[in-house]
Amino acid sequence: MASMCLFAGPILSYKRSLTPISSFDIQKRLHSSTSTSMAVTAVESVVRRLANYDPTLWSFDHIQSLSSNYTGEDHVTRANALKETVKMIIRRQMGNLSTTLEIIDDLQRLGIGNHFKDEIHDMLKMIYDHHYENDAKWDDIDLNLKALGFRILRQHGYQVPQDILCNFKDKLQNLKPHIMEDMVVVLNLYEASYHCFENESILDEIRDLTTNILKENLGNIDGDISLLVSQALKFPLHWRVPRVEAKWYIELYEKRNGSNPILIELAKLDFDMSQAIHLEELKHTSRWWKNLRWDDKLSFARDRLVEHFMWSLGFSYQPQFSLGRKILTLVNSLITSIDDVYDVYGTLDELELFTDIVDRWDVNAIEELPDYMKICFLGFYNTINEISYNILTETGLIVLPYLKKAWADFIKTYMMEARWYHSGYKPTLEEYLDNAYVSIGGPLILLHVMCLSSFTSTQQMLECMQNAENIIHYSSLISRLANDLGTSTEEIARGDTPKSIQCYMHESGATEEEARMHIKSLILETWKKLNKERVSGYSRFSKEFIECATNIPRMTQFMYNEGDGHGHPYITESHVLSLFCLTHRFDQDRKHKCINHDIGNPHAVKEGDAILMGSNVRVEFEHGGECVDMGWYAESKMRRVYAGGAQRRVQCLMRKRENSRTDEEEEAAKQEEAFNYSTTQNLDVNVGLLTEADEE
Repeated sequence: MASMCLFAGPILSYKRSLTPISSFDIQKRLHSSTSTSMAVTAVESVVRRLANYDPTLWSFDHIQSLSSNYTGEDHVTRANALKETVKMIIRRQMGNLSTTLEIIDDLQRLGIGNHFKDEIHDMLKMIYDHHYENDAKWDDIDLNLKALGFRILRQHGYQVPQDILCNFKDKLQNLKPHIMEDMVVVLNLYEASYHCFENESILDEIRDLTTNILKENLGNIDGDISLLVSQALKFPLHWRVPRVEAKWYIELYEKRNGSNPILIELAKLDFDMSQAIHLEELKHTSRWWKNLRWDDKLSFARDRLVEHFMWSLGFSYQPQFSLGRKILTLVNSLITSIDDVYDVYGTLDELELFTDIVDRWDVNAIEELPDYMKICFLGFYNTINEISYNILTETGLIVLPYLKKAWADFIKTYMMEARWYHSGYKPTLEEYLDNAYVSIGGPLILLHVMCLSSFTSTQQMLECMQNAENIIHYSSLISRLANDLGTSTEEIARGDTPKSIQCYMHESGATEEEARMHIKSLILETWKKLNKERVSGYSRFSKEFIECATNIPRMTQFMYNEGDGHGHPYITESHVLSLFCLTHRFDQDRKHKCINHDIGNPHAVKEGDAILMGSNVRVEFEHGGECVDMGWYAESKMRRVYAGGAQRRVQCLMRKRENSRTDEEEEAAKQEEAFNYSTTQNLDVNVGLLTEADEE
């Protein structure tokens, strides 16, 4: 196994970070913060930290009650017929560069490109051979098609040089951004620039220039292009999660002038049929989680089964990866709970003991552990053995020795961070990242993905893992940096080892804002390295592995873009509802109790209550004895009142309607804007029905 080199990064050496702390005299220190409670166990009289994580939003019974109507053979028959029709449409477009590139782009963004792999491969080879292989061929192509073709070809592993776009400045000077066709050119250039490699100055310049143009002209455009630009400025297409993008793009494409009804029907049907499979997988993993009983026995840890499954779905959503999603959901669940043991609950002595027992993989030694760790270790031990057995029956490969070693090395990175915290040691940024790109879990997850790939022997699998060191490293490094941007403030407040932001601040003397900008620049530069590995990797690895390695940082940026979407499940709640058709777990009676009161006798809504907003609802926040009036709101969707961590937070996701907007613009605005009100005080929310007299 030593030859596997799973965690040896090409730039940042994981093992190098394990040595500096060994010379320190470790002493237990108690750190406290306003957001971390302290608990004293009755038997051991050990003071423990508690993070007071938000409870899960999704009950076991509700998950098990989910079902789908898209499981019958009639749907399969209809989908197959639609696929054949789409293949005929593709063949008719083969001679036209513009329509061919556009249909490839639409197929991919609608989430159905995987059904037409051979057709897309043939089309792209023809396009590259006839138009993009050298400068003599691409000179006559207009700038828009150059940009679109560049993006799609690089996405599929073609070595298209940046020089194809070298004359972009002259072209952009003549564009009129308020004209939709010209804005499409700018948008395609912007999206192409995010497929940049290191030292590609033309693409760097394109990215900076088009970003400014899009921002400056966003208010001057409307229709579909406005929504596309707004979405792109949040995250470029290359950084977005394919499954989430498909759901969003299906709704947008359906409203677009000239959209193909066959593509719309197939995309919707395929999404619903895949969702039916995903729901069964979610129910399966939910039963495993309930039987494991960690939500009860390790109640200090985050209960995030649905979010763990959403992570796995983000990594790969195709039906053929069903076993992989189940396994990765189990892996994600283990990672989160063990992370909370090391970050929050365990004492340093307990963690040292647990780390040693995992390293020895010695189930007979669990008597040495405290009770909660016995449950943790045995549940972990049995789950890894079960995963190994499932992989053996599926692939014929014996992977348990490699999983044991990988998990032991992974948990050692948690131990390193615990030592840093308890000793007060402040690592350098490089030292931190050497350890933290492993502790984020990316290398461990990708090992499990690799174990499920089509290999004839474990030796072949190990050789592939060695060759994939760079892509694993860059994928995991982006994930770590994105995670730190979204979680470091709260984690430091409750007592945790310094994250990349704090390491850079301590090392350079930078402000937090400057440090965050530096971390964002590191993310961009690491994406460039990952892009290069993607293109070169298509000849060495399966497309599925490359996409999964790319989807891990995509999913991480998605989960932590608006804060700790894993720690605070309400941040990603709307996406869970969208992807799984889950409804809120609160019963109808409780919903109506929140609003069936007149304005003179408003009902105080408690934390966790759901609010079904009517057309005329008044929302007030009671803060320190004073009423903070948030005004009158019109909203048809149910929202929930939240509070968590050190700050008691209410997220309304409501806004006043502006009469000047069209219905389409208003709906887009509702999706885009959120109002957040935070205070360290307790909050009550008073909701009452508005009368005509009150409105006046």
